[in-house]
Order: sequence, then C-alpha cells, then structure tokens
Amino acid sequence: MPGPMPARCTFPDEFVQDALDMVRRRTAAIQVVQRYCLVFMSSPTCATRTPPRGSAFRRVKCNVGDGAGPVAIFPLTICLDGDANQLFPPLDQALVHAMACEVIAETEEPLSRQSLADLVRRSQTTLGKKISRSTVWRMLHEAAIKPWQYEHWLFPKDPRFAEKAGPILDLYAGLWEGQPLGPKDYVLSMDEKTSIQARGRAHEETPPQPKQTRRIEAEYDRNGALQYLAAWDVHRGIVLGRCEKKTGIKPFGLLVEQVLQHQVYAEATRLFFIVDNGASHRGQASVQRMRQRDKRIILVHTPIHASWLNQVEIYFSIIQRKVLTPNDFATLEAVRVRLLLYEALSNRTPRPFAWKFTRQQMLDWLKGALPHFLAASAA
Repeated sequence: MPGPMPARCTFPDEFVQDALDMVRRRTAAIQVVQRYCLVFMSSPTCATRTPPRGSAFRRVKCNVGDGAGPVAIFPLTICLDGDANQLFPPLDQALVHAMACEVIAETEEPLSRQSLADLVRRSQTTLGKKISRSTVWRMLHEAAIKPWQYEHWLFPKDPRFAEKAGPILDLYAGLWEGQPLGPKDYVLSMDEKTSIQARGRAHEETPPQPKQTRRIEAEYDRNGALQYLAAWDVHRGIVLGRCEKKTGIKPFGLLVEQVLQHQVYAEATRLFFIVDNGASHRGQASVQRMRQRDKRIILVHTPIHASWLNQVEIYFSIIQRKVLTPNDFATLEAVRVRLLLYEALSNRTPRPFAWKFTRQQMLDWLKGALPHFLAASAA
C-alpha cells in the first residue's frame, strides 16, 4: 500500500515572491543568450558554419543563485573550431571546388556550364556518398565560386598595352608625365554611343500592378536611330553631350567645339581628351587635327580593345540601364529629349566615378594575363 501522503508545505509570501523573481531572471537570461547566439551566427565568419550532427541542442545547467536550477534545453549556435562538418573533410571539399572550377567542355559531360544540381550529381559520384544540395552550395559559397555565371572578356592584344594604358591611369590619378595636374588642367573622356533606335510599340505599356510587373509590347516599329556623343569630365563629374544623325570626324568635331565653348574649358591651361580607336578619332592624324584646332588639346588613345579604360563608357552603361531600357520611343526627338534631360539631371549633382584601377594594379594584372597576352600578340 502506498505510504502516507506527505504533509503540505506552506511558504511565506516573501519566499514565494523571491522564487518567482528567480524564475523570471533565469528565463530572461536564457532569452538573452539565445539572442546573442543568433547575432553571433549571423556574422560573416560564422554564418555558413554548421555544428556537427548531434550537437544542435545541448543540455546545460542554468546558474541561478547558489543552487543549480533545472536542466534547460536551447539551441547551441556558437561556432566551433575546426571543420564544421565531419562528414565532408577538407579533401572532399577540395574535390567539390575542383569540379566547380574545371572547364566542363573538356570533360565527358555534354554541358556548356554547370548548375548547382549538376555539381551535386557529380559530387555524389566522385565522393561515393550522398551530399545534399545545401552542403554543396555552402562549400561553394564559402569559396566564392559560382560556375553557373560567366562574362565575356577580351584579353589584351596590343603589344604596347602598358605603354598606352599607363598615361591614362596616371591622368585619372591626377598626374601627367610624373607631375601633378595643374588647377586648370582638365581630363575629359570622350566617345560615341552609336545606333540608339527609337522603337515605337504597337500597344501602349501597362504600369505595374499588384502581382503583375510592368509590361512592354514585344512588337514595335523602327522609327530611325541616332548617335549620342558625350564628353565626361573625369575629375568634376560633369557631362557634355549631343545627338547626331551619324558618327564621323565632323560630328566629333562638333562635340569638341561644344567643349571649347564651355566657360570652364575655354579658360583651361591643358585639355586632355581620352578617346578609343574609333574611326572618328583614330591614329596620329586625329592627334594633329586636334592640335591644329587648339594647341591646348592633348589627345590620348586607349590601347586596342580597351575601351573599358575610357570612363565615359561607364556613363553610357548608366544611360543604357536608366534611360534607354526598355526602349519605347515614338520618335527620335523623344530619344534626344530624354538623353539631354538626363544629362542635365546628372549635372545638377555632379559626382566623379570612384576609379580605383591604378598603374601598379595594371602591371600586376598583366603578369597574371601574360600567357594569354603572348598568345594573342603572336596571332
């Protein structure tokens, strides 16, 4: 038979209140620790680490007062030293990285580029064990490898690349022939954005709505094309542009006249015009032509296939994204007005581009591209 029931204990109200306060303090302490761990896990050094299997939850004693309270259970999210996943040691991770970096066209896989699903499948075959999609993604994310992405690239082909690019990078840094530029020396990056079409859509566009994006009619009528010529002041962030029907020596000369008539450049000591090797301003003949127009003009050409050194190309990419896309213009006049209005808007708050590619970085880059550079020069 069961023993006698224990006598009911009674406690003073002060003792009960102290016990309740103790429980509240313990609960608050656990919540603070949990919040701290979540913040700690969100830091870049720990966000991608996963605790070993079986340690996601730990039983710990909660220190409250003199005595240890009951066992509490809460997620242990503190980063652990060493490899975060014992199932996939560094050698396995290195194999996954190698598969992601190899040229897939040189393997037996009939692929042009690898997706995450392709890498998971190949990893399971190579490692001889199962590996989850999230684990492969985490390995690639930590190594900043994205094999499904690609970009078009032109390796330098001009044997005098460093000789031609160096002075341009010096001008961006405020130097010319080793000397600082004067207060009235200006550097302008100049080029043409060609064949900007005016595409009149068959139907008017519809604005964005809830659960529906903005819609542009796919069918259009070609209403002609124009050329946009621009001069970007590298150090002031000012742009001067004009629209013409065609490109050529004469339209480019009109842009030069527009620059020379500007009050700031009319009082300049030297004007450095950075241009590519387009037909409008190609070769030594264009250098002499500019000097005959104004002795203050110093024409500086970029190397072949190196228009990316010309800062005005950055401005062209901005207007392509923000002004000309999507192309929905009923007339060429609408294109011209939109371009000139954006030009005026940009000049209200001029902001030079934060160019960080220096001459020394160019030399280091050429060393890395040396095999491709030599092959292209010999071709």
